[in-house]
Amino acid sequence: MRVAFVSNVVYPFVTGGAEKRIHEIGRRLAADGHDVTVYGRHFWDGPKEMRHEGMTLRAVAPETELYAGERRSITEALDFAVRALPTLRRYLRRDDHDVVVASVFPYFPVFAAKLASHRTDTPLVTTWHEVWGDYWGEYLGALAPFGKCTERLTARTPQHPIAISGVTADRLATIGPDRADIEIVPNGIDTEQIRTAPRPERGYDVLFAGRLVEHKNVDLLLEAFDAVATDHDATLGIIGDGPEKARLEIQRDALTHADRVDFLGFLDDYEAVLGHMRATDVFVSPSTREGFGLTFAEAMAADCTVIAASHPDSAANEVIGDAGFLVTPTADRLGDALERVLDGARPVESPCERAERYDWDAVADQAEDAYRCAIDGSW
Repeated sequence: MRVAFVSNVVYPFVTGGAEKRIHEIGRRLAADGHDVTVYGRHFWDGPKEMRHEGMTLRAVAPETELYAGERRSITEALDFAVRALPTLRRYLRRDDHDVVVASVFPYFPVFAAKLASHRTDTPLVTTWHEVWGDYWGEYLGALAPFGKCTERLTARTPQHPIAISGVTADRLATIGPDRADIEIVPNGIDTEQIRTAPRPERGYDVLFAGRLVEHKNVDLLLEAFDAVATDHDATLGIIGDGPEKARLEIQRDALTHADRVDFLGFLDDYEAVLGHMRATDVFVSPSTREGFGLTFAEAMAADCTVIAASHPDSAANEVIGDAGFLVTPTADRLGDALERVLDGARPVESPCERAERYDWDAVADQAEDAYRCAIDGSW
C-alpha cells in the first residue's frame, strides 16, 4: 500500500496532536512494509526530500509562521494548499500513491488534495479531529461565518471521512456526509512510554492537565476540591497554561485551602506530564468540549482513576467507558465524585486495560484497515 499524508506541519519538527497522529501511524505502516510519504512544509534541517523513520518527507512549501497572533494563520493555510497542489498532482498522475490522507484542519489542504486527485483513481481520506460549528464565533468573532462556511464546504467535499470519536462523527454528519459513511479511528497513546515515565520528586493526590480555557471548567474543579479538602488531606496540581490562568490563580488564592493547590504551568517535557500522571491517584478534567480527550486515555494508562464531565459535546464517555466516573459538570457533582474516589471508590473496569485499546499499535491497525477499504471500494 502506498500512502500519501498531506499536512502543513510535520512531527517531530512541529509538535501537535494531528501531526503526531500522522507520524505514529505512518511509521508503523512503514515498518510493516508500506510506502509512506508525508507532504508538508520544510520544517526540518536538510534536503527538501529525505527519509525519516522509514517514511519519505517531501517539502512542498518553505517553513513559515503558523500563527497570526493567537490564531492559526489563514494566509499560511491558503499558501500551503496552493503550493502543495502541483507537486501532489504530479505524483498522483504518475500513480505513485494508492490513497491520499489529509488532516482536515486547516481545511484548505483538503481542497488541494481533492483537486490533485481529480481524474485519478486515488481516493481521498480525511481525518476529522473536531467539528467546531458555533465555536467559530468564539474563535473568529466577526469572521465566524467565514470559518463555518469553510468547514461546511470541507465536509461536503467528496471524501472518505474518518472521525476520532463518535461525538465528532455525529457532529460531522450534521454538516456533510452521512453518518453511516464515517469511519471512527481514535487517537492513540504510547502505553509503554506512559508506564515507564519517571515520576517527579513531588506528586499530587489530584491532577488536571490541559489548556486553561473556559470550556475546561477548571474553576469548577477548584471549587469542588476546596470543599472536599476540608475532610481530606489532599493536594491538587494543575498543569497547563492559557487565557484563563490569571483568573484561576485569583480564584485559587481566595480558597480556604489555597496552600494545597499548585499551578505548574506548561511543561515542555511531555514525559514530565506523564510522570505526574503516574504519581497521582485521581485525574480530573471537567471539560465540556472534547473531540476525543487524549488526556483521559493517558491518565488511564498511568492507572489513574479518571473523573470527567458528561456532556453531549464531549467524547469522555466513549474514551473512559466504565473505567472512570462521569458527572454532570457542576461543582457539587464534581465534589461528590472526588470525595468518593478519595475515600477509595474505584471504577468497574480497569483503567490500564481500557487504555490498551488506544495504544498506537492498535490505532495504526484500524487506520490501515480504513485506508484499504477506501482503496478497494468497500468503504
